[in-house]
Formats: sequence, structure tokens, C-alpha cells
Amino acid sequence: MIERLTKLPVSRQIPALLICQSVARPAAAVSIAQQSRYATTSSFPKGTSSRRRSVTVINDTGAVPWENLTPGEKAARTTQQTFNVGIVLLGVGLMGAVATVLWSEVFSTNSKTAYFNRAADRIRADPQCRKLLNGQERGGKREIEAHGEPSWSRWARNRKIASRQEIDQAGVEHLYMHFYVSGKQANGTVQLHLSRKPGEDFQYQLLALDVPGEQRVYLENASALTQVKTGKVFGINWNR
Repeated sequence: MIERLTKLPVSRQIPALLICQSVARPAAAVSIAQQSRYATTSSFPKGTSSRRRSVTVINDTGAVPWENLTPGEKAARTTQQTFNVGIVLLGVGLMGAVATVLWSEVFSTNSKTAYFNRAADRIRADPQCRKLLNGQERGGKREIEAHGEPSWSRWARNRKIASRQEIDQAGVEHLYMHFYVSGKQANGTVQLHLSRKPGEDFQYQLLALDVPGEQRVYLENASALTQVKTGKVFGINWNR
């Protein structure tokens, strides 16, 4: 074609060359489109859209339906779900244990904390105890602080209250406790002894305040009352 154009005069070569270019452009465009379509269909094998990452215990999000999982992937999902359920059950168990301890030790009316608070309130309300600790029978009850064992903590509520529980041969439960009280004038130690028979509530056996250099103050003394009722004083029964 080019050889034929060279044999023509120059005036006729230019129109002929334009015609050749206009014919060649559509052919080139068709060739490029075919190559692009061929590359598209050949470079991406059939089934690429269905490919996915293998499901493991770590990366499983539950997005892949169960029926589309392989046996190994089903085992991985089962393991993951079993572990998650175990963690939830463990958390529920720990919460239940904490709630039980809080109820039995703090919020219950029969907890040690409840008896400590009642005994401390009785010490604060007693005129003789207030006089020994504050130097006067009258005054605010909160002027007398009650706390447990001495501790490095400056917060009284963090001090552990010394106590012990035991059951005697008759099946009677005993609760022994002692704590400390502080007033403007003096400090003291409170002794507490409670007992209860099976099916009954705790009863006071002893509630007393000891202040150094002062005589013991009894708020409850069941043994002394028993001795008076039986006529037994200083170990001798005077009713005989």
C-alpha cells in the first residue's frame, strides 16, 4: 500500500494517506478492545469471587454461614464458641461469689459488719462510755470513732475487725469480736460476745468497754445476770 502511494503524485498522496489512517484506526480500536476483553477474561479465573480466607479460631467473625464451612472450620468455630461461653459462665460465677460474700459480710443483718455497727452505736449512745471517751456525757455520737485493728491505712473503714466464730459441743454458735474506739479524751477497746442456738438469733453475752486506768463498763453481761438469778456470787451459791 505504501509502495503504491509513493508512485502517485504528491497531490494525490495526501488524500490517500488520510483514507488509510481512517481505515486503520477502527481496526486498531477493535484489536485493542479484543485484547482487553481477552486479558480480562483470562487474567481472572472463574470462581475467584467465591474465594475466601480460611476460618480459624482466632479470625472467625461468624460472617460465613455454617453450611459453607469445611469440617476443620466447623471445629474451629465450635471451639471458639465453647471458649466464649466458658468465659461468660466464669464471669457469672465470679459475680455470684462476690455478691454472696458482700451479702454475708456487709449487707446482711446477721453479718459481722452489722453487729460491729450495732455495738459501736451502743457505745456511742451510752452516757458512761461517752464520759470516759469524750470527757462529757452529752455530745454528738459521731465524735466517737470505731475501727478495727491498727493499720497503715488512714481510712478506718479499711481496718480489719478481729473476730472468730465457733460452735460448742451443744451446737451453740459463738461470735467473738473486739474493736477499738477513740474519743476526744481517751481511747478504749470494746469486747463483744454473741451466741445463738440452732434456729434462733444471736443474743448478747458480753458487751463491755475497757479504757486504760478506768473500771470496765458493762453494757451487756449475761453471765453476771445468770449468777444473780441463781444466787451464785463469787462462785458460792448463797441460796442453799
